[in-house]
Amino acid sequence: MNLRNLFGMGGTDDFKSVYDNGAIVVDVRTPQEYEMGCFTPSKNIPMDTISDNMDFFKNAEKPIILVCRSGGRAGTVKNQLASVGVEALNGGGWDSFEAAVNS
Repeated sequence: MNLRNLFGMGGTDDFKSVYDNGAIVVDVRTPQEYEMGCFTPSKNIPMDTISDNMDFFKNAEKPIILVCRSGGRAGTVKNQLASVGVEALNGGGWDSFEAAVNS
């Protein structure tokens, strides 16, 4: 699935549009970080468990937006998923993502 074509996204990711159209937000931080604050609703799948949860990603019927503290881990996971044919967007830091979708 090409998310850019599906949602008519141009040169920059329009996370609000993708989220409003039913995307799944996955926070790849540790459970401890997630408990200290997170985007609600999001699913916590820590970066070090992505391989164990690959079926979830491969079978997702909605777009996936990855978030973390600053976007670094989300970018790493995005690349890991891309290597097995799963398209996801790097939403960056969860707090800035939250601000963008709630604006």
